[in-house]
Amino acid sequence: MSGGLLVAGTTSDAGKSVVTAGICRWLVRQGVKVAPFKAQNMSLNSFVTKEGAEIGRAQAMQAQACRVEPTALMNPVLLKPGGEQSSQVVLMGKPVGEMSARGYHGGRQQKLLGTVLDCLAELRGTYDAVICEGAGSPAEINLRRTDIVNMGIARNAGLPVLVVGDIDRGGVFASFFGTVALLSEEDQKLVAGFLVNKFRGDVSLLEPGLDMLQGLTGRRTYGVLPFRHGLGIDEEDGLRVSMRGTVRESNTAPPLGEDVLRVAVCAVPLMSNFTDVDALAAEPGVVVRFVDRPEELADADLVIVPGTRGTVRALEWLHERGLAAALVTRAAEGRPILGICGGFQVLGEHIEDEVESRRGEVEGLGVLPVRVRFAREKTLTRPVGEALGERVEGYEIHHGVAAVTSGEPFLDGCRVGQTWGTHWHGSLESDGFRRAFLREVAAAAGRRFVPAPDTSFAALREEQLDRLGDLIEQHADTDALWRLIESGAPQGLPFIPPGAPA
Repeated sequence: MSGGLLVAGTTSDAGKSVVTAGICRWLVRQGVKVAPFKAQNMSLNSFVTKEGAEIGRAQAMQAQACRVEPTALMNPVLLKPGGEQSSQVVLMGKPVGEMSARGYHGGRQQKLLGTVLDCLAELRGTYDAVICEGAGSPAEINLRRTDIVNMGIARNAGLPVLVVGDIDRGGVFASFFGTVALLSEEDQKLVAGFLVNKFRGDVSLLEPGLDMLQGLTGRRTYGVLPFRHGLGIDEEDGLRVSMRGTVRESNTAPPLGEDVLRVAVCAVPLMSNFTDVDALAAEPGVVVRFVDRPEELADADLVIVPGTRGTVRALEWLHERGLAAALVTRAAEGRPILGICGGFQVLGEHIEDEVESRRGEVEGLGVLPVRVRFAREKTLTRPVGEALGERVEGYEIHHGVAAVTSGEPFLDGCRVGQTWGTHWHGSLESDGFRRAFLREVAAAAGRRFVPAPDTSFAALREEQLDRLGDLIEQHADTDALWRLIESGAPQGLPFIPPGAPA
């Protein structure tokens, strides 16, 4: 078997990432050697592979669903937004420069098609099946000419396409029909059918619509996946989503101690790797929320200043919102603060940036004895160390080089009182360290909170991936999916006018 499938979507956030992961986990449980692939990803949530390559966290999560080690082949092009108009282009895991959207879609993107197809071919030569994820919608008619992630990759690699629609948003039938009808005749030949995602209610009420959709398009629906809470793991895009008031989905188990622990995450612009707080949200009795006002820090037992693709812009935002002064006061009062990556840099004394913002010399909040200089070379590592008597693993993705002048060492950063700073992402996924850190926070906050002794973040992640596999196994036509992956799109699929504009 050397099969493949492209999971496309009617919109962004239709559920492509989790459906891809679910199909991958279902296949690997059938004994299939499978790998994920996304030709081009736009995300501020990224991961570092063992060989030191930066890829989207969604592809790292999908690799875990496949029970394989993630590599740069699985996400050859990563775009990291630096604002509304430009992104850093990461090619085969390494940054190659900043580019405007117009410049990228105006020529650079198409030049990467060869690299993308080579990566996909290498994966297909190694694995029994490769499950590819598209981006946005395949019917972006303004971008089709240079597309390398949706129908562009499907047509060049001969991949059948499954279109996912989020019925919870409404309008899913129109979205399915319109997606097909806006594709060229050659592209339509590869669109095999549909998958309904996030359905609530009685499926029998939906079936007449699915039958009519098949009558209109000649394409079947391969499954109706029910809505499930807590499956939005490793989201791709923190730029579009407003975090105002968002509460990270937490473990429903009650706290072991008498108190809960409240964690406030500053929703800085261009927030990156906000998945760092998922391990905290998994702890019984820990409530994680994203905030953007100083008064929302008042009842927080721990404040986290997370990573960002715009450290200087985040610093300005903290001042504009009044959060900077609140953080300085909080540090002086000995109330817990954790700065991660860009958040760590913000808490320092001085920033010299001629790379990211090109703003030159900028004063930080001055609560940690750290001076940061931005280097053109990006640090991409998977460090292992020890803190609070526990082994810690993490990963680093940053241009800023920190010179720590005093304080207590902490994960290659430092600690002063109850203010902690590190460049390490993912450190809170180390269970022993997370528990030790939460005990310190609870003591400093005067909370009678007790960390659960048996919470395993890795095990919880595996449970989530198995739930995704269960969704596919129980609610999709897996026999038909198998035929699609193995044999490609059915022959004789009808053309739906008007097709793509000339």
